[in-house]
Amino acid sequence: MYIIYCTFARILNRTWIHSRLSQWYEQNHRVLPWRETEDPYRIWVSEIILQQTRVNQGLEYYMRFVDRFPNIQSLAAANEDEVLRYWQGLGYYSRARNMHRAAQQMVQQGAEVFSDASHLSPETIFRTLLSMPGVGEYTAGAISSFSFDLPYPALDGNVYRVLARLYDCEIAFDTTQGKKHFRQLAEELLDREHPRLFNSAIMEFGALHCTPTSPDCDNCPIQDCCLAHAHHTVELLPVRKPRTALRDRYLNYTIYCTPDMRILLHQRTDKDIWQHLYEFPLVESDHLLEVPKGVPTIDLTHILSHQRLHARFHIKKVSELPQIPHTIIIPFSAIDDYALSRLTLRALEALTSRL
Repeated sequence: MYIIYCTFARILNRTWIHSRLSQWYEQNHRVLPWRETEDPYRIWVSEIILQQTRVNQGLEYYMRFVDRFPNIQSLAAANEDEVLRYWQGLGYYSRARNMHRAAQQMVQQGAEVFSDASHLSPETIFRTLLSMPGVGEYTAGAISSFSFDLPYPALDGNVYRVLARLYDCEIAFDTTQGKKHFRQLAEELLDREHPRLFNSAIMEFGALHCTPTSPDCDNCPIQDCCLAHAHHTVELLPVRKPRTALRDRYLNYTIYCTPDMRILLHQRTDKDIWQHLYEFPLVESDHLLEVPKGVPTIDLTHILSHQRLHARFHIKKVSELPQIPHTIIIPFSAIDDYALSRLTLRALEALTSRL
């Protein structure tokens, strides 16, 4: 009976859902710079930034990034250190490295998708975008629809949530089976005549109305065909697979500082967290190391996707900086010229007054 009802709802209510979501969007959407353009480069930048970042936080970074790199050619021509510096604070730095590689790849190939795509078929545009480092089906679909108004779904976390509730779907959306199932639902629901408007509307609806907790179901414009609302399962959806246990790591940083405010920095080169970013000299151990009493110290815990980092930063005032392999000497006033990890930035915010 559930399958029959679900199929019936999909077929008969599709146009009605398109209309209601579009009306809601026109009345409630946020004015954001990437919605005021059809430039695929700027839409691509916004989509990558917003993958792991909230809109309110990402907006400032987006403006700063596109001001420095206004087109794909300027991004391709930059060196990686500078790209990482403009990404500093957003985290998940592989996103920035992939964007840089993708820009260089596209420029080498002529960058038609980012310059003149009028002669390209929808499939060619989508496949070209999908071939870029760091671009999956969601990002390729988002750029295709928002830039070119092509009928591809854009499945971000907000859309997964709306679809899971609309169809009362208990399949974990972040599994192989779940991704396939939700993409099928998105394909079926997509407004193929107005994909740009529909994708914008359903994403914004998930972000502002069909929220993770305490959604306003009483004033929901599509409540009448929401199966989760009918079955009282809204707060249980969407379902995700069990989280991987976090691995604990213990990082002991020393901030060497001379009377004339010179410090040491080290660039991470290993294929590990924060590759190519700068930090203070580090000793990693199986526990946080003791420091002498009275030494300015701060302890921080920093959570990554699969790791829990326990970090201890302490300031060591010295007359001369020690010779530590693979470190560089800089004046503290120049530290903003280097791309730093978010953990290091947090420590600096807390410790700057003590230097």
